[in-house]
Amino acid sequence: MGIAGLALFLLLTVSGCSRFRPKLADQYVYVTAKQTFLRDRVAAVSNRTGNVANGDRLKVLEHGRRFLRVQTEKGELGWIDEKVVATQDIFDGFEALKKDHQKDPTVASGVVRDEVYMHLKPGRDTERLFRLAEGEKLQLLTRASLTKAVSGPPMRARAAVAPAATPATNAGGSKAAAKKPVVEETPLPPAMEDWWLVRDSQGHTGWLLSRMLDVDAPDSLTRYAEGQRIVGAYVLTKVNDPDAPQDDKNIPIYLTVMSPYKAGLPYDFDQVRLFTWNVKKHRYETGFRQKNIEGYLPVEIKTSKDPFGKTQLAAMALPAFSYRVLAADAAPVVPDLVTGTMTPGKLVVKMYRLEGNTVHRLLPPGVTAPEEAHPVPPDEKKKGAAGKRHRR
Repeated sequence: MGIAGLALFLLLTVSGCSRFRPKLADQYVYVTAKQTFLRDRVAAVSNRTGNVANGDRLKVLEHGRRFLRVQTEKGELGWIDEKVVATQDIFDGFEALKKDHQKDPTVASGVVRDEVYMHLKPGRDTERLFRLAEGEKLQLLTRASLTKAVSGPPMRARAAVAPAATPATNAGGSKAAAKKPVVEETPLPPAMEDWWLVRDSQGHTGWLLSRMLDVDAPDSLTRYAEGQRIVGAYVLTKVNDPDAPQDDKNIPIYLTVMSPYKAGLPYDFDQVRLFTWNVKKHRYETGFRQKNIEGYLPVEIKTSKDPFGKTQLAAMALPAFSYRVLAADAAPVVPDLVTGTMTPGKLVVKMYRLEGNTVHRLLPPGVTAPEEAHPVPPDEKKKGAAGKRHRR
C-alpha cells in the first residue's frame, strides 16, 4: 500500500469512528437577574447583542473566564456573566420541588411585600432563581423555622443571683461585710427566622423569607389585629347590606387566625377570630374568638349540617370551619434542625358552625371536649428561667 493509500485508509477510519462517537448533550443556564444584556465581546467596551430577563433559558456555546457565550431562544448570541445565571441542576431542583408539592393544599393567600428571590431551600445562603415582583400573589403551603445566622459570640442574659446567707457578725463580734450579688450569665436562645414554601401565579414553587410577604387580608380586618400577625384570612360566607359604605354590598364574613410577631414559634397560630357584619351599624364585629391555643394550619372552610342538633337549623347546610390544636398530652413540638419544618404529634380537631351571627361547636351529646395544650406566656417563661437560676 502506497503513501496515498495509507492516508486514504486513515481518513476513512477516523471518519467512520466519528459516526459512532456520542454527541455531547446541549448545556443550558437560566437567568437569575431581573434583567440584563448580552455583549459581543468580553471587554471594557462592547456592544449589546440582546436582552434577557429572569428565568430565560440560554444555550451555552462556549466557556470563558467568568463569562459564557450563549444563545437565546430567539437566536441572539453573546457573552453573559456567569454570576447572573443558574445551572441546569438548580433549575431541575426547582422543578422537582414544584412536582413534589403540586398537590399540597393552600393554607393561606399572601402577597409579596418587595422584590424578592425564591430559594430552593429555606435559608439565606441557599440557591435561588426566580425573582418575584412586589405585589405578586402567592399561595402559602408550609412554614419552616431555622436558626438565624449571626456573627460574633452568642448573646447572653445577665441575672443577679442572691449570695449565700451570711451571719450577722463574725467571730470577733463585728458586723460582716455584705456580699455583692453574684451576676450569672446564661446564653439566650438563638434567633430564629421563619420561611414559607410558596407557589406564585406562574406555578413556580420555592421558599421565601417570611418577613418579605404579607398574608392577603383587607385593611378592614388588619385594623383589628391588636398587634398580632394575621396568619390566614378566609371568607366563610357573605351578607348583603344594601346600606353598606362599600361599593360591593355583599360583605364577606371573615375567619382569621393570628400569632405574635415572633419567628420560630412551635405552632402556626395562637388565636382564632371570626368577624361578623352588623347590618344595622354597617361594621365588622367579633362574633367568635379563641385565644391561648397552639393551632396548626390548614384551616378548613365548608358548609355542614349539625348531625347532633335538634333544631330546625340543624338540618340546614350552613357555613362551618375547623382547625387543629395540639392535644394536652402531646409532646412539645420542635423544628427539624435540617429542614426547619415542624411535625406536631397528637392533635385535636375543633369544628364549628355559624348559625346567623352565633357560632356553635359540633360535638356529640354527652361528649366532653378533649383537653388542649396552651402556650406558656412569655412572662411565665422568664419567671421559670429565673427560678431555675435561683435554685442553682
